Amino acid sequence: MTMTLSLRRLALTSHITFSMGWFGAVAGFLALAIAGLTSQDAQMVRSTYLSMELVGWLVIVPACLGTLLTGLIQSLGTEWGLFRHYWVLVKFLLTIVATLILWLHMQPVSYIAEIAAGEELSNSELRGLRIQLVADAGAALLVLLFATTLSVYKPWGRTPYGLRNQNMRSGRTTRSESPAGKPWLRYLLVALICLVLLSFVILYLAGVMGGH
Repeated sequence: MTMTLSLRRLALTSHITFSMGWFGAVAGFLALAIAGLTSQDAQMVRSTYLSMELVGWLVIVPACLGTLLTGLIQSLGTEWGLFRHYWVLVKFLLTIVATLILWLHMQPVSYIAEIAAGEELSNSELRGLRIQLVADAGAALLVLLFATTLSVYKPWGRTPYGLRNQNMRSGRTTRSESPAGKPWLRYLLVALICLVLLSFVILYLAGVMGGH
């Protein structure tokens, strides 16, 4: 089902708004995490982690879900499709993974905010968990930047499904287009995604063990 031009513009505007809001909120979260880790002022540290919980649940989580939903609408309601181009599929999978990891990430955020609400945190208390929050936010920014780059450059061409769909529409029975350019680009993409996911898992597990 293809959307009308007005609906496409509305969906695109919503997607860009949610995506940029997500990026900006994570950047602000990173600034708070760095302040909470480096500040010597106990009151500053306490207010920082309380603010991080509010930003996480009230801004980052809604922006993340909004990005996922509007991205799905954009894919299914336009000629790009969800499985026809590598960059669309990869970006959608990255968003799903980022959403799942965000839910895991908010657990230590709520944990440290709960502690900060009841008592002042010293500079050395829960340091491993506080470092984890900085690392997670920095990694999240890199993932969002990579997803934005995919939207601009649209690399790797069509998937095999996309090529078959294109040939069926044009009445051809043979494939006349290379599915994804240089193979090493796809291998590099898979390696980058695996590295990002592995880093998130290691940081999360390290934070759980260090924070409890």
